[in-house]
Amino acid sequence: MKYFVALALAALVPACAADQSEPASGDARSEAIVRGVYDGFAAGDMAKVTADFSPDIVWNEAESNPYADRNPYSGPDEIVSGLFARLGGEWENFQAVPEEFVAQGDKVVVMGRYKGTYSATGRPMDAQFAHYWTLSEEKIASFQQYADTAQQVAVMNE
Repeated sequence: MKYFVALALAALVPACAADQSEPASGDARSEAIVRGVYDGFAAGDMAKVTADFSPDIVWNEAESNPYADRNPYSGPDEIVSGLFARLGGEWENFQAVPEEFVAQGDKVVVMGRYKGTYSATGRPMDAQFAHYWTLSEEKIASFQQYADTAQQVAVMNE
């Protein structure tokens, strides 16, 4: 077992030793594009949210998420009408609050929290999430959600 741990650590050392004080320009650009989505949500501006979506974006909610029933959502119109409209209609003050961004090339991972109150039950939610974004030609090509779906389902059930 010690041998395997030593090998795993040895593999990580070169990656950790690299200077990461300044992100590569592609990393910074990818992060800025994804940040724009969260800024749009915070402002309630759907045009800003979808401004950098590719016309053929593929969006997947986490397995066991009640909104995964229509996975994959394809294209901005389907995402807005099939997912965002449902969230807006069923939740009070629903928010996706990003806490950390990790960008590498055309991939961006965002860790944060979902907050809001489910209207039908009056129960609040404060659940963790990780979002995995993929960009292509400076447009968001795909989204994969990982979330505390157990908490979400509990909040939504009476």
